[in-house]
Amino acid sequence: MTALTLSNLPATTVPADAVVIGVAKGESGPVPPAGSPAAAAADEAFGGSLATTLATLGAKGAEDEITRLPAPAGWAVPLVVAVGLGAEPAGGWAPETLRRAAGAAARALAGSEHATFALPVADADAIGAVAEGALMGAYAFTAFRGRANASAASTPLARITVLDADAGDAEHTAAAERALVVAEEVARARDLINTPPNALSPADFAAVVEAAAPEYGVTAEVWDERALIDGGYGGIMGVGQGSATPPRLVRVAYTHPAASATLALVGKGITFDSGGLSLKPVGHNETMKCDMSGAAAVFSAVVAAARLGLEVNVTGWLALAENMPSGGAVRPGDVLTMYSGKTVEVLNTDAEGRLVMADALARACEESPDALVDVATLTGAMVLALGKRTFGVLSPDEAFRSLLHETAGQAGEQSWPMPMPAELAEGLKSPVADLANVGERMGGGLSAGLFLKEFVAEDTRWAHLDIAGPAFHEGAPYGYTPKGGTGSAVRTLVRLAERVADGELAG
Repeated sequence: MTALTLSNLPATTVPADAVVIGVAKGESGPVPPAGSPAAAAADEAFGGSLATTLATLGAKGAEDEITRLPAPAGWAVPLVVAVGLGAEPAGGWAPETLRRAAGAAARALAGSEHATFALPVADADAIGAVAEGALMGAYAFTAFRGRANASAASTPLARITVLDADAGDAEHTAAAERALVVAEEVARARDLINTPPNALSPADFAAVVEAAAPEYGVTAEVWDERALIDGGYGGIMGVGQGSATPPRLVRVAYTHPAASATLALVGKGITFDSGGLSLKPVGHNETMKCDMSGAAAVFSAVVAAARLGLEVNVTGWLALAENMPSGGAVRPGDVLTMYSGKTVEVLNTDAEGRLVMADALARACEESPDALVDVATLTGAMVLALGKRTFGVLSPDEAFRSLLHETAGQAGEQSWPMPMPAELAEGLKSPVADLANVGERMGGGLSAGLFLKEFVAEDTRWAHLDIAGPAFHEGAPYGYTPKGGTGSAVRTLVRLAERVADGELAG
């Protein structure tokens, strides 16, 4: 992972391969932003013509825009990288603007050893945002590249120094340390998501968790297929029965001796989703290694809570299975008896995530957590509703739903609160079982949430995050977001754990 340090030295004096400065979007082109000594120093070194020079090179100051220019004589770096921040707001730069700018610059500097980031930082929140964005931008997944294709140009930036006039301040140091932990756990989730399915079966995923958890004081318990059968986990076993690689349920837990609240997290972990006998059409299978993104986010969030020493108990449940079409696969029309005792008629085997999640939710409720959040790449309907960068937040508890939406915003992740219309539950009725696993086509993301609600204890505060859109990015990288697994929801879950530790659980 990329190393991170803070320094209070001037940008002109820190030896590195490059220095990153911010530029704002003015009315007629790029301008040095207020509150940026490095940009001011660069402007002075260019004889007051930094804006003109950047404009000549085509820069406008737009967000994520990267412009390279030789460093002025006497600077300790050979290269200045100017990253656009957009129009300067009256209240100062938002953390997410700084986060994205730092990420874009870090991506542009792949192959370099060391860069200093001299963006306009006004407080500890800004320091944390720059550090977090730069670290998340300095990410690459290279585990499966052959030696002949392992280009040095694709190697992530090895060292990041964030320039901060108050580098010795305790709050600034804490913000940087938190950013490092969060970015490393986002990277852990991304690595799991990007791992090909032939290298990450449910048993493989469980083994990764068992190997990593003790390092951070996190306990791990694994239910194999025999334990799942004996325990009555009909949803998880039903989904996994068509695969040669059997399912697993994993419980990971971090406890703090002074904690007064417990947060439970449940993650969907379909390590590959073919759709089962309701086979996905051509063009829809290629990215289905990402269908375990919820489980990856949950595991990473639990580890982050442990590393940060948060005064809260956090339990994670990873519902792991591979959904494959074989002679032993669950069939449309089959009825499964779930862990809760409810029966479900399977009308569509490609609506499998809610089946494994139902078992894990019911099991998590038995421990009476103070709050329960599940995370899943659950429905294409949510992507149609919110696009590819925003996840949906559903909860029958309006205050808790609002808290989750607000928390995501604090973490820098896009979310939107969604309703749970009672009338859609009518479509989940089955003539032969307690429930059907799919309802009406329209509002499918909402009815999926209503299905999950059936397996949550009535007295449990619960929310469902459908991350189907932002979990896996197929387009060109932007900001700190790479192509491939994004680690969506990790930062939201960590921020939620912090808020629960601080006693902010609403209601």
